[in-house]
Amino acid sequence: MDHQLHAAHQYDNKIAEWAVLLGSMAGVLMQALDTTIVNVALPYMEGSLSASRDQITWVLTSYIIAAAIMTAPVGWLAARFGKKNFLITCVAGFTIASMLCGAAQSLEQMVLFRLIQGVFGAALGPLSQAVMLDMYPPAKRGNVMAIWGMGVMLGPILGPTVGGILTDAYDWRWVFYINVPFGIASCVALWIFFKDTARDSTLRFDWFGFGALSVGLAALQLLLDRGTTKDWFSSTEIVVEALIAGIALYLFLVHMLTAEKPFIPRAIFRDRNFTGGMVLMFVMGMVLLASSALLSPYLQNLSGRTVTQTGFLMVPRGIGVMAAMMFAGRLTMKMDPRIIMTAGASLMIYSLWHMTGWTPSVSVWTLSWVTFVQGLGMGLIFNPMILVAFATLSPQLRTDGTGLTNLMRNIGSAIGVSLTTTILANSVQTIHAHLSGYASPFNRALGVNGPSMMMNPQIPFGLANLNSLLEYRAQVQAYANDFLFMFVISLPVFAVIWLMKRPEFAVGGTPKMEVVD
Repeated sequence: MDHQLHAAHQYDNKIAEWAVLLGSMAGVLMQALDTTIVNVALPYMEGSLSASRDQITWVLTSYIIAAAIMTAPVGWLAARFGKKNFLITCVAGFTIASMLCGAAQSLEQMVLFRLIQGVFGAALGPLSQAVMLDMYPPAKRGNVMAIWGMGVMLGPILGPTVGGILTDAYDWRWVFYINVPFGIASCVALWIFFKDTARDSTLRFDWFGFGALSVGLAALQLLLDRGTTKDWFSSTEIVVEALIAGIALYLFLVHMLTAEKPFIPRAIFRDRNFTGGMVLMFVMGMVLLASSALLSPYLQNLSGRTVTQTGFLMVPRGIGVMAAMMFAGRLTMKMDPRIIMTAGASLMIYSLWHMTGWTPSVSVWTLSWVTFVQGLGMGLIFNPMILVAFATLSPQLRTDGTGLTNLMRNIGSAIGVSLTTTILANSVQTIHAHLSGYASPFNRALGVNGPSMMMNPQIPFGLANLNSLLEYRAQVQAYANDFLFMFVISLPVFAVIWLMKRPEFAVGGTPKMEVVD
């Protein structure tokens, strides 16, 4: 069956094959970039759109919520309308929404256009991944998944760099306009060269399942985004959102387990490798985006580096990802992928442990080689993980599978950013209170010569100096706590890797396919 499926998708020449690859890759790179490219431009957008700091975060939140909700039904939509029509519609919609975002004149317009961008962008990652898996047999997927993985991993890493350069050199609106030429080229390539897949017009949509999952994901995303500013469960809004998320997700799970034809097939969870891949994708989402979200303010606010310098300091991690992905796919075909993933997890966890000892005076060399090692580790995990997760999954479950793995990455990213932000805020308060205990008349260091005047709490400017010093020290230690938290949550990855089965393509065989009931 798998052989027939691949035979149907063989392209006549290399030009058509590469046009489809690059066309679908352009879509996924645009979508991945847009998850972080806007972060750097937010302060500039506040003035243009007359928004407060709290309000401007809706520019990020609206996109993430829409993308999270619309990732789940990708498999059903592709099966119902065909991958070609669906993919071209999504790329075109995303490109038009990007133009509208760049032209937005008010916060309301921007949030609406970002919602539309998220709706169309959600399917770009899963669809491009499914297209590439369809085009090649398991034994040849290593190299092509390396290309796809670079787009997915490099997008969030290079987003702040590209965003910083465009905002500094031109205007924040170019953060969105940059998508337009790539979107048009992608649509043209896919329209001319992409061979459509079979479609099933008899499929009926599971509205209850989709509705319950959508409400649950939207409430969960709002809870995670708003919790840090609303002091979590001391706020009525957060309690209500938690109840809605809990009830909706519970109803979705019950429905999926009992309905005759839920829109996420139950059979997909019987594949141990795929389930393990989803868990790994969740952890990768947490670490990838949370570490990026932490490093930018750390380098700007504590180290005193500019937006552009901060952007360029993120580049070594991207180089590490690319370096690992160039050979990880080929290695996966020749040796046990679990060994490669274990090596990658070890490098990633070592880099996080090293970061717990950083101070704002960390040298450019140390920062570069540690983040490079982190990127190397992520690349060594990501590529084999995708290949192993889909090696034994039935072809007709593939698009559902790509949608689910992308959904897990999005949820992991949201939870990771929210948890690290909360830990940072709580740690700063706790450590500040602890350090304040040493700022007393009994501390001899504050009672001699210069410090007695510059740090004297009885004098207004002395109190301000002392408080700013304590705040600075508290933030340094709080960031170390965050890096330690990411180190701890990454440790269970080793167990998940070795619970996965070694796929037979790694030893030259043909993977067995799961039977779908």
